[in-house]
Amino acid sequence: MDRLFDVAVIGAGMAGIVAARDLSKKGYEVVLLEARDRIGGRTYMDHACGTVLELGGAYVHWTQPHIWGELQRLGISVNAPTQEGRSYWLADGAVHSGSPEDFYGIVAPLLERLFADSRARFPMPFDPTAIDNTEIEKESIEDRINSLNVSSHERDVLEAALSGVVHSYKDHGIAQLLHAVATYFGNFGAFLETAGTWSIQGGTKRLINGMLDETTAKLLLSTPVDSIADEGSQVTIGTRDGQKIHARTTIVALPINTIGDVDITPALPHAAQSMIAKKNPTLAGKLWIRVRGEIEPFSIYAPAGKYPLNAARTERHFDGDTLVLCMCSDDAAIRSEDRLGVQAALRKFIPGIEVVDIAYHSWVGDEFSKGGWMMNRPGCFTTGAVELRKPHGNIHFAGSDISVSEAGSIEGALSSGAQAARDVSVKLTKRHLKI
Repeated sequence: MDRLFDVAVIGAGMAGIVAARDLSKKGYEVVLLEARDRIGGRTYMDHACGTVLELGGAYVHWTQPHIWGELQRLGISVNAPTQEGRSYWLADGAVHSGSPEDFYGIVAPLLERLFADSRARFPMPFDPTAIDNTEIEKESIEDRINSLNVSSHERDVLEAALSGVVHSYKDHGIAQLLHAVATYFGNFGAFLETAGTWSIQGGTKRLINGMLDETTAKLLLSTPVDSIADEGSQVTIGTRDGQKIHARTTIVALPINTIGDVDITPALPHAAQSMIAKKNPTLAGKLWIRVRGEIEPFSIYAPAGKYPLNAARTERHFDGDTLVLCMCSDDAAIRSEDRLGVQAALRKFIPGIEVVDIAYHSWVGDEFSKGGWMMNRPGCFTTGAVELRKPHGNIHFAGSDISVSEAGSIEGALSSGAQAARDVSVKLTKRHLKI
């Protein structure tokens, strides 16, 4: 392709779409390259279990400025969460049950201890490097829990409460989670509400299509990129099918676990390369289950790694049945084709429950994601991610994996994409003024 674009955006997930939209609205010629045959990245709606379901990222909140601004402007609201029902939790190998208040009463003091220093560590969440957190960056979530000296029962309850967002206590660093909680005034419950409660009316596809309709960017689907070379005056992007695309600058909006598949020259700084090599350790899965009958609402909590289902809750009744959303810490531990295995896992908590259908997309097995949402390893949140947010010549990076705010979320993706677009716009404007 001989045409010289102003900007090439690689990856048409939330970050890439908003970056392409913002830049094209400023009058720049933009090409948006997407490896898949669809847009949306790690958000994905599809027909399953007799309806249309969100198989990837889905949740938003009015406290999140970027996503809420987009929704308000497009005239989109959110769906209220479902009513809480009976709680079941796995601790010391036994199932316990009670009201939500019973469960929260046990876990709340433990969460307060776990996150007691979140505001001190991140007093200004918009600047996670405001103070030196070198020591805390060395800690895994497992290290932090060990330091609390809790009983085995309390440990299981605490890990179970975290299991909706954390899926490997030894591989995930405590820094990102402390930052997330600090963002919501040191309150883990408030953070958890933003991370998994309010969904978009019409779904993520409605939001994505609304933003895409506002861009004049040239969209190329089914176009995986395998090389990016900054040649000084321009960037040359090579695709798997042999195309060469040229642009004055580029924004790479890919998941961390796929950036290593792209040959980038000149080489990235060591901290950035280290983060890419270590990868995002989230190998979890999101499972939808249709169970027979309109059953009473419930929530299930189980420590990651100790049971196939780690967090589950009723979402809504549908056509006489009930849809249940589950998070699984190990993508390989439970499969959508194993209806009886999933049913047996649920029956440990709720005997007699009958699974009639399952919906699942393996983000770990997906070659264009190779993992779930970002939960940084120890040593990466205030090092590699910070380095990747800096321009690398004419190459810029964006995405929820490296976002300064709410990493791993839709809000993080939009925030990062918008910031990358602003940085590129400033660079191109300065370059134009020098001509």
